[in-house]
Amino acid sequence: MDVIFSGIQPSGSLTLGNYLGALRNFIPFQEKAECYYCIVNQHAITVPQEAALLHERTRNLAALYIACGMDPKKATIFVQSEVPEHALLGWMMICTSYVGEMERMTQYKSKARKEEAKEGFIPLGLMTYPPLMAADILLYQTTLVPVGEDQTQHMEITRDLAERFNRKYGEVFTLPKMWAPQGGARVMSLQDPSSKMSKSDDNEWATIHMLDDTDTIVKKIKRAVTDSLGHVHYDKETQPGVSNLMSIYAALSGKSYEDIERDYEGKGYGIFKKDLTDLIVGEMAPILERYHELTGSPELDRILDEGREKAEAKAHATYTRAIHAMGLYR
Repeated sequence: MDVIFSGIQPSGSLTLGNYLGALRNFIPFQEKAECYYCIVNQHAITVPQEAALLHERTRNLAALYIACGMDPKKATIFVQSEVPEHALLGWMMICTSYVGEMERMTQYKSKARKEEAKEGFIPLGLMTYPPLMAADILLYQTTLVPVGEDQTQHMEITRDLAERFNRKYGEVFTLPKMWAPQGGARVMSLQDPSSKMSKSDDNEWATIHMLDDTDTIVKKIKRAVTDSLGHVHYDKETQPGVSNLMSIYAALSGKSYEDIERDYEGKGYGIFKKDLTDLIVGEMAPILERYHELTGSPELDRILDEGREKAEAKAHATYTRAIHAMGLYR
């Protein structure tokens, strides 16, 4: 049986892109694999966070995991900071890493420039992010990690660190493989379809958040950029806005682009946008209802308490092997 590990940072309101590109893809694994789904709040603090907001977002993200269909009877759902072995093994992975390989990480260079421009300094946590991510994955003897293509470099570093540790200290860690969904939707900004939909976009009309109400979704889809051609056709080069909306439609309906083009031949963008809105609202409504049931409820605490115990039992076994291999025991 495969072992799955994946996590999302509680650093903002999740978007429709996060749902279609990540969260929804986590669910099928719980029927056939040993799954560990983590709220990676220690990764969030690699850049400055407001404490009260981080606390609130951590809890809300856990509720959203469950509302999207993660079943605590089939998957282990937990908060990263509640399992100390993540930070403990993270330090061991930092000490197994090289400064040069961390400085070459594409996301580090991009985020470092952004933080230096905004804050006037570069948090060291940004550089040590990859070894902590490696620890997250390796603690559970993970075989498959469902992540987007933008995480390819981080997965390569995870495998490099595991191999380096195993060569020097003995076979402790399983070498994980990356799993990227085939044909999954890459949702772009509703206002600038050349950019990925982002939870931190300054343009409020660019992003559909999973917690948006129906009226807000209606307004955002109505304002979504299209073009003057007036026909529903998938062509990312000449009709990027319409193609982005079609990508969302295809992901939610299961229809091919050819089927969508046929369905809306001669109908224009207004009808297409209305039907797309109905699809999005229909998908999000039961998630929102379950989410609001869970937030503030003792049920959520019970699920996270049980998840912490299960995760720590597995993590502690791996961590114990690692410290004995490295000589960190009395």
